[in-house]
Amino acid sequence: MSKGVQIAIGAAAIALLLGWYGMTQTSDGLSFQYFQNLEDFHSKSIQMVGRSARVHGYVAAESIERDLQKQSVRFAVQNDPPHGGGPIGQILVVEYGSLEIPDLFKDGAEVVVEGQLVMASGKPIFVADNVMAKCPSKFEAKAGLMAEEPGVEI
Repeated sequence: MSKGVQIAIGAAAIALLLGWYGMTQTSDGLSFQYFQNLEDFHSKSIQMVGRSARVHGYVAAESIERDLQKQSVRFAVQNDPPHGGGPIGQILVVEYGSLEIPDLFKDGAEVVVEGQLVMASGKPIFVADNVMAKCPSKFEAKAGLMAEEPGVEI
């Protein structure tokens, strides 16, 4: 078999494997993405009961409750940052089965929670396997700050 035929067969095999992987990741009409925002998750919440999901949001102000007996943390996630001053809107109650949470986890923190939605006492609760808090950028300039400094041109 010639070298060109071997390369063509190898390339075709790789293309088929990538196609198969892509199809399995987008089955059931779900698009391939790292996480869903809270609004999208709520629109599909009935379909999401018992299925693994990643949801992005912000920790609602004064919602963090640590239960030392159960070794768990319960908190609420909202779609928009609480310090934005807008309406809270729909929230997602999250229960994380560990007291080991990220250092950056606090009220208003941007988070991605991984787990699944379950029904407990007729109410939906997102049982998280993993909680990731986003590091706020220390280098974002406030609007108009640099324009006020003398000798700095933008």
